[in-house]
Amino acid sequence: MIKRNLLVIGLATLLGACGFQLRGTGDSHFALTELDVSARNAYGDTVKQVRRVLESNNVKVSSGAPFHLIIAQEDSRQRTVSYARNSSGAEIELTNTLNYEIRGANNLLLLENQLEVQSIYSQDQNNIVGSGQESAQLNQEMRRNLVQKLAQNLQVITPLQLEQLQKTAQAKAKAEADALAAANKAERDRPQQSPIEIPTE
Repeated sequence: MIKRNLLVIGLATLLGACGFQLRGTGDSHFALTELDVSARNAYGDTVKQVRRVLESNNVKVSSGAPFHLIIAQEDSRQRTVSYARNSSGAEIELTNTLNYEIRGANNLLLLENQLEVQSIYSQDQNNIVGSGQESAQLNQEMRRNLVQKLAQNLQVITPLQLEQLQKTAQAKAKAEADALAAANKAERDRPQQSPIEIPTE
């Protein structure tokens, strides 16, 4: 019985570390109730997972939402951090990043951020297929971690915060437009110099 309880606790801890929450535990309330979601890779796994997480937490994903989450860029890179003594393998560090934006009315930028996760796996030169499968599985886990981080960031954002950011962005856009209009008017009102006439003898 004790072993069984320890096994359950161990599994719960493992799942929690992987970015999952057991149903009925933790506070997964989102202040935002509606959000538009898109990505450069419109059919990618990341944007699909983001939509599922939002919808499972009662956030309506709709193109008519007042605020728009955009997964602007995803990047994955790797580097060798160490080699085995017999040169048969190496430790590879994977780094995955995700850039996202939140835009409001008139496509004004309200928030932008970059998330990053890292992990290391062993690459066996004598088992390239196995190492490749491990790398692919690790990338999937890292993507889930990125989505979990994104969800945690979104969870604390309130509509009031975004409305205030919208007002600030609108004021900035208006000031820039007024400055450009003033510069254009000054250019138009500047007297045009007549060409210099060179006297002929």
